[in-house]
Amino acid sequence: MARPVAKVKTRTSATNPEPRARRRGAAASPRGFTLIELLVVFAIAGLMLAITPFAYSKLRDTMDYRSTLRSIASEMRQSRQQALLSGQTTRFVVDLDQRRFGRSLPLANRVPESLQIRVVVGSSELVARQAAIAFLPDGGASGGSVELVRASGEGARLRVDWLTGQVTQEALLP
Repeated sequence: MARPVAKVKTRTSATNPEPRARRRGAAASPRGFTLIELLVVFAIAGLMLAITPFAYSKLRDTMDYRSTLRSIASEMRQSRQQALLSGQTTRFVVDLDQRRFGRSLPLANRVPESLQIRVVVGSSELVARQAAIAFLPDGGASGGSVELVRASGEGARLRVDWLTGQVTQEALLP
């Protein structure tokens, strides 16, 4: 039969003075950062600070583009819905000089300066640089399109079908 073995724990510092001596030495345990480590950290932080404004600017431009495109599409669809429900013609208007759009005056929504807006409508719907797309109570429309273009040349076209009055979105090729 095997005999049980007992293990005894002893403190190494009491029996072996060598670990204590190593702990006191400067080479055994560094207590700070080296100059190289600090320089690397500062270089990385400086690089991140240099990149941040460019990334933020690009993010802001993307958010402006998406928000404006969504607002234009929403206003157009609401104009169509209002015409169908009220039985009266409703106009979606883009003021090219003031860079504003909406379905009622004064036009509340603005187009950011970083975006270019182009409108294609019939000549009867363009008065004093205000382009309009009329939505009719029977579901039709005067037709036309609104293009929103970014500085990079990318963009989207919101097209209104003259027969059905439906609003569709398509990408513009740069």
